[in-house]
Amino acid sequence: MAILTNYKKKKEYLICIDSDGCAMDTMDIKHIQCFGPCMISEWNLEPWREQALRKWNEVNLYSMTRGMNRFKTLAMVLQWVDDTCCRIEDINSLADWVNYADELSNASLKRELERTGCLIFQKAFDWSVAVNQSITLLPDEFKKPFGGVKEAIEAAHQIADIAIVSSANREAVVEEWEKYGLMQFVDVVLTQDMGSKAYCIREMKNYGYEADHILMVGDAPGDREAAERNQVYYYPILVR
Repeated sequence: MAILTNYKKKKEYLICIDSDGCAMDTMDIKHIQCFGPCMISEWNLEPWREQALRKWNEVNLYSMTRGMNRFKTLAMVLQWVDDTCCRIEDINSLADWVNYADELSNASLKRELERTGCLIFQKAFDWSVAVNQSITLLPDEFKKPFGGVKEAIEAAHQIADIAIVSSANREAVVEEWEKYGLMQFVDVVLTQDMGSKAYCIREMKNYGYEADHILMVGDAPGDREAAERNQVYYYPILVR
């Protein structure tokens, strides 16, 4: 089943572009000021704040798990907290869910909460909502695209359809791209509510693009893996 019902292929080439840390210079600020601190607050980790934030940033910014879905890295870091700092109630339930769920988003998390009544799903949902709210409150000067991004995407759009392929929150991605005039060059937005990046690329291939006419542009090992699993080209944006 197609993930989009009204999408139409316009050009022979497709360029898939990740958002945070690739087009938008937002990766560090969101994790350092929003994701990590909201985790500390939601799970009352203030006594272990320094080491827990260090672990969060290591997992999400400076290791091979950079760019992974927020709920997967939340489960990883909370498992570490449970092993190292203090008990996290129901951590195994969250760890299991991120491995078997078809979709990792606020909506699917809410469905799992309703199905199980497990406290950690409520807390993970509340954390995710708090993260989104915290991101919206970041000053605009901290949510800008990298230099040259608009010119590059405008040039690329002359010969290729452009897809945002991101594991981030859809509303935040669209808001940021619209604010800086990037959405006018975008044909489709695929975010965490659509499924994994590998799944999104695979579904886009079904619209008639040849594999060697598709390029994934990303800044994380997960982006490269999504490209490799679909046998399409990959262009790396190098951290720092």
